[in-house]
Amino acid sequence: MKKLLPLAFVALCLVPTASQAHDGQIAAGVAGGLLGGMLLGGALAPRPYYAPAPVYVEPEPVYERRCYWSRGEAYWDDWRERWVRPRVRVCD
Repeated sequence: MKKLLPLAFVALCLVPTASQAHDGQIAAGVAGGLLGGMLLGGALAPRPYYAPAPVYVEPEPVYERRCYWSRGEAYWDDWRERWVRPRVRVCD
């Protein structure tokens, strides 16, 4: 249907002028109409989308944290009435 409608429009435009045209004026009108349609169609046609080139981004380095358990600083515990050295987690 989309291709039939423009052909019908061109045929209807040529009918009244066919009796009045002389010496190749119909051919010139058809050629001019086709050329104008191609120029207008080319100007109004959607442009293809070109995506930008992919860009490589190096990921940030992952630092592995090393942790270990150690004996903490000694303090006096009044409840137990003795010196206590708690376990402390140390991470580098």
